[in-house]
Amino acid sequence: MDYTHYKKQLEERKREIEERLIKQGNFGMERGLASDMASGELSQYDNHPADSGTELYEREKDIALLGHLKEELSDIQYSLNQMKKGTYGICEKTGQPISDERLEALPTARTVAEASPNQDVSTDHPIEEEVLSELEDNYGRDTDDPQYNEQNAYEQVASFNQTSMTYDGSSNMDSEDGVGYVEQFEPFVSTDMNGYTGADDVKFERNVHYDKYMDHMDEAEEDESDSAY
Repeated sequence: MDYTHYKKQLEERKREIEERLIKQGNFGMERGLASDMASGELSQYDNHPADSGTELYEREKDIALLGHLKEELSDIQYSLNQMKKGTYGICEKTGQPISDERLEALPTARTVAEASPNQDVSTDHPIEEEVLSELEDNYGRDTDDPQYNEQNAYEQVASFNQTSMTYDGSSNMDSEDGVGYVEQFEPFVSTDMNGYTGADDVKFERNVHYDKYMDHMDEAEEDESDSAY
């Protein structure tokens, strides 16, 4: 079969990777971390641990990127050698021809999709999922459930902290419907996706919080009028 199209793709990608490695100096791997001049220091001795941690993170990221590119480059060279031998496009496990669709998506494919070694799906899940599942079972996700509201969710999250998550006066919490806010008008004012762009763009939602606020303001005005007399 004629694999000229795939050969051109592989050679072009090989050239891109080699040029990138040259341009970026193998992601700085030619320089030692301790003697790296990127920090502007001649020595790492007096650097703050956070600065050294950032440098280490960047170095680990560069190592990972370099490893991926070298692995891709090796796969490309292997496929080009297969073309010379006349074995390109033949599954190394089943001996069946690899479909054009698979080669178009992955020119370095060595097997048919069914025989690919990357078939296993990890069953590991973060431990946080167990906690979230337990919360959903205990309180449900339906906000109409009287047993669940924002205050319940806040208390559940706060229960995992050894220290208090709030301090006196940090916010207001409506004990009746569990809505937390800093100022009383926050539950019923809103802006669009661009945020605050002027007083004319602020909208007042006529909801239960708005009614409570207006009733509170009316009561305050009546008290002020009574006190004036």
